[in-house]
Amino acid sequence: MLHTCQAGFEALLARELTELHGLAIAEKAPGWVLSGAGLQPASGEAERGQAPRALPDLTFAHLSLFEPVEVRGDSVNALATRIEEFFIGSLRDERITGAWPSVWLGPAEVVGLGRRISAVEAAWGERLKKKFSRVAKLAMPDLPRGVGATPVRGLFVFFADFGRVLVAREAWVHGQRRMADDDLAPSRSYLKVEEAYVVLGREPQPGETVCDLGAAPGGWSYSAAKRGARVVAIDNGPLKGGALDHPQIEHRREDAFKFVPAAGSAEFDWLFCDLVEEPHHVLQHIVAPWLARGWCRRFVVNLKLGRVDPIALLRELRTPDSLLATQAPGTRIRHLYHDREEFTLVGGR
Repeated sequence: MLHTCQAGFEALLARELTELHGLAIAEKAPGWVLSGAGLQPASGEAERGQAPRALPDLTFAHLSLFEPVEVRGDSVNALATRIEEFFIGSLRDERITGAWPSVWLGPAEVVGLGRRISAVEAAWGERLKKKFSRVAKLAMPDLPRGVGATPVRGLFVFFADFGRVLVAREAWVHGQRRMADDDLAPSRSYLKVEEAYVVLGREPQPGETVCDLGAAPGGWSYSAAKRGARVVAIDNGPLKGGALDHPQIEHRREDAFKFVPAAGSAEFDWLFCDLVEEPHHVLQHIVAPWLARGWCRRFVVNLKLGRVDPIALLRELRTPDSLLATQAPGTRIRHLYHDREEFTLVGGR
């Protein structure tokens, strides 16, 4: 399988695959890792083995292409022709009746590669229209939202470089995606919580309650408030931008680690926490009591990696007797598109 990730984090993805899931690494480069025995030959001469139909819940992978085939070409037309041959050949006995994803991507760090991808995609699209006009009209140039428990079928094209392309008909979607900014959002961190909603498959609703620990300058609070949720923002620092004086946000200048919901008060629908603190400290003093005492139904918690070994931390979080396994089974741990040296927990009690 070919797994894409944020550039610079392929070594951590490779370690996650090998150390936590026992998968061999065939190759890695900026923005992607190839796991398993290798690529299926484009000629189809070798027999395809029985492949697993399940995938571990991965943190650092953004998209996992199932059984990618390698095609090569020195020109736009050569690549478009070979991708067309692969796609049409794979359509035998398959009838496409609804929208399907046609996703073309590659490492953004390779200068000029984006133009190459666009040119090959356009040339391939013209060829497809001439032969299968109805199928071409149903193509959607984006991934489905959310996280897939099973692979999504479509066409997934990844450019390793200008002349080497890996193509697959199926891929697992892990939920990460680039989010649109908001001019009123007071900080870049706003994008992280917006993306976290996609991974969780749910977002705050009008009338729901949110406790945002370490809220300042208010990006996460603003994100919930603009959806109509009522927010209690806990931070000694000031709120800014759209969060400042927002009618749905109550700002309390308190220490996030010392805040305790009032006795007898209703549980919060959401706990938000994005603190620049050692992750075990956040887990022990915030996540653990909030889950154990039933103070929230759902949560979005960001853990800063700092000097912590991310793979060792993942191993701790995923053990059968861990806090998350016992109090919040089904929690998803993701290195988001908008995360840096951190990863995000999304789940519910």
